[in-house]
Amino acid sequence: MSLYSIVVPVYNSEHTLEELYTRLKTVFEETVHEDFELILVDDSSRDNSFSVMERLHNRDSRVKAIQLAKNFGQHPALLCGFSYVKGDFVITMDDDLQHPPEEIPKLIQVMNERDDVDVIIAKYANRHHNLIRKLGTRLSVYATSKMLHKDPNLEITSFRLMRRFIMDSIMSSTIHLPQIGNLLVQTSNRIINVEVQHDSRKFGRSGYTFRRLVKDLIYDITTNSSLPLIVVRDIGIISFVISICLGLYYLFRYFFLGVSVEGFTTIVLLILAYNGLILLGIGILGQYLMHVLDEAKKMPHYVVRRAEVEDSFEERDTNQ
Repeated sequence: MSLYSIVVPVYNSEHTLEELYTRLKTVFEETVHEDFELILVDDSSRDNSFSVMERLHNRDSRVKAIQLAKNFGQHPALLCGFSYVKGDFVITMDDDLQHPPEEIPKLIQVMNERDDVDVIIAKYANRHHNLIRKLGTRLSVYATSKMLHKDPNLEITSFRLMRRFIMDSIMSSTIHLPQIGNLLVQTSNRIINVEVQHDSRKFGRSGYTFRRLVKDLIYDITTNSSLPLIVVRDIGIISFVISICLGLYYLFRYFFLGVSVEGFTTIVLLILAYNGLILLGIGILGQYLMHVLDEAKKMPHYVVRRAEVEDSFEERDTNQ
């Protein structure tokens, strides 16, 4: 039998964890008929999520409860969970029940049938996100397909099934603020989508606000592409060529037509415009330099504050 490790980053989800565990347990024991472990990583929640996680661990040792020292974000929380994985296959999913556990058998079935596939990413048949989230996702998919040279039809979501060696490869990365989806695309081209259902959110609201989506998109662009620098460079080249042409044109008018150069307002507007472009270029360079500085610091992706992870998987095998 294979062991499936389910890694779930948790943030303010005290109301959904019990149901998530129960449904996962039912799916693996009654449908999949495979062993599983549930690795819950509390990303410094403000509610009683970790208390619920401890209670689940005390009830079932297949549940591992890890608490981070501060809010590091979804992707570092996943990396933390990966470090506790014992399984042959790794599943990642959200804690808000929008990823139905009952859809996991679809992913497992395709993985068992396709030896040529390393990663299966769920593609939502009926996405229950707000308009901003949907537009942000589409823009992110387009941008990453251009930057990472991936199939533009491949959707990247946080509901995934991957082989163990893929996770091990991701764990070896030392990049600052890693993005799991991007790392998957850079690790293997044997990635496919499988269509699944996407449920509505039962409690709370998504942490992916418009500001957060824009921030993540800017980070993705400036860490995986030199496009902003190329755009500023091309604007500079075009501006230089235009200035040479205008200079020759005004000289011709002055010497051959006797017309002097006028237009004080135009000059002021041009100065303001080009000063703005210069400051924009400096800002873009600063963004890239900050990424270099962050990489040089070698700060840890996460810090574990507390962990309830004693593993009795082998003991359960002998008892069965």
